[in-house]
Amino acid sequence: MSDTFSVTDKVVVITGAGQGIGRAFAKTFASGGAKVVIAERNVEKAREVEREIAAGNGHAIVVETDVADEGSVKRMAERVDQTFGRADVLINNAAIFSTLQMRPFEQIPLAEWEQVLRVNVTGPFLCARELAPLMRRNKWGRIVNMASGAVTMGRPNYLHYIASKAALAGMSHSMARELGGDGITVNAVLPGATFTEIPRQTVTPEQKARIIAMQSISRPQAPEDLLGVVLFLASDASAFMTGQELTVDGGATHP
Repeated sequence: MSDTFSVTDKVVVITGAGQGIGRAFAKTFASGGAKVVIAERNVEKAREVEREIAAGNGHAIVVETDVADEGSVKRMAERVDQTFGRADVLINNAAIFSTLQMRPFEQIPLAEWEQVLRVNVTGPFLCARELAPLMRRNKWGRIVNMASGAVTMGRPNYLHYIASKAALAGMSHSMARELGGDGITVNAVLPGATFTEIPRQTVTPEQKARIIAMQSISRPQAPEDLLGVVLFLASDASAFMTGQELTVDGGATHP
């Protein structure tokens, strides 16, 4: 039974793994015996996570990656192939969010709109496009797209972010259809407001309290609350589950 949930020796590529939720994912997969690829634009932060993993006797490599740049993603996939000869799991986690200023959509500059969609939508597309061929070799793969519970909530004043995460959820449905025959599953995780070490200057204590008040489980959500579902989606335990959206938000958006 335990082998069904195992990620031992799996090659797991995690984008944006230098901080926040991605950092928690990287450390957890490494502790579970996976070979972790920290695909991160900020190399300094990525090296810190690599050192944390090494201190726990885990295995990880850092590959400088800008998911919004096609050439950078191609080079990342080539490095994964050269180092491991395969890719088993892709977690599309990199996104622009914490630095965004809350404002009515009429006030969002076009350049900012395009940047958010480039990173949050085009980035996962590029990563999946480049790594899917490596998964096809073994007729086994897992793609986990980190969307957002804010999509179903219809949260205002983050229209570019909400649009990007809705697109990512939709991509998961269609991509699952295209890759299912190759033994590759594609699912989306929709977290609630997850509080990490990344500062969120646009969220006041009052707003945080309101978020928690909407939840059925009345405490702040932490990255650790997402680990179980992502490990499940990355393992054989979820082999017959694809094209799905799993909301993990403490019950904030349940029917």
